[in-house]
Amino acid sequence: MHYRTLMMYTEIGCFVACVCGWILVCSTMPTNYWTYSEVDSLVLTSGHYFSNLWKDCLSDSTGVSDCKEFPTLLALQTYIHLCRSLVITSIILGLFGAILALVGMKCTKLGGSEIMNAKVTFAAGMNYLLSGLCGMFAYSWYAHKVISEFMDPNYRAKKFELGSALFVGWGGSALLVVGGLVFSITAGKEACRSSSKTQEMSNHTPPSNLSEANQKTHSPPLSPIPDRANQKTSKPPKASHAVDAYV
Repeated sequence: MHYRTLMMYTEIGCFVACVCGWILVCSTMPTNYWTYSEVDSLVLTSGHYFSNLWKDCLSDSTGVSDCKEFPTLLALQTYIHLCRSLVITSIILGLFGAILALVGMKCTKLGGSEIMNAKVTFAAGMNYLLSGLCGMFAYSWYAHKVISEFMDPNYRAKKFELGSALFVGWGGSALLVVGGLVFSITAGKEACRSSSKTQEMSNHTPPSNLSEANQKTHSPPLSPIPDRANQKTSKPPKASHAVDAYV
């Protein structure tokens, strides 16, 4: 298989993986099950508590759920603010990465030269990589907070467990990290190879017409007036007088 075709298929695969990961990260924002807690109070009744970054919800055995948004923004804990900002940053970086990837990939033919396409694709890979790292850090920190509260024997409030949104977010972040890393490595190698080729071509190019013109200007001009000093004056040959012998 040709090298360019292999690179094109690699970029397409990374782009599909990154878009799927970005969609998974976006889907965790409205999902309610970041954490959940199932409490069986009586034999016939049970309550399910679940929450996300925006609200707390309660559902009973009859299927009726009631959600309450967080009352104030400033009274929230620090990790919720940080997880919100990191997830939103991950979504924005993933969107920018998708736009740059569509411009710089070889199959779209929207960019300019090979070096410019490789640079744009490298920027897309870095955006995807940062997007995945932001999402991974947000979900991991939230999960660490839930696990530490659950394992703490001195914690007297309601204890929660890890919800499905965290696992979906981890999967999407992993796809973003892997796709962005492959994007960055392949595009970086392509940019280095293209720049080295152009450097070699510029070193082996013949001198330009300007240099030839400069060489011609440095050569002494030919004067239309003959140099009389260097000309050898041709002297007429001495006339050989025939000596008549008179007897």
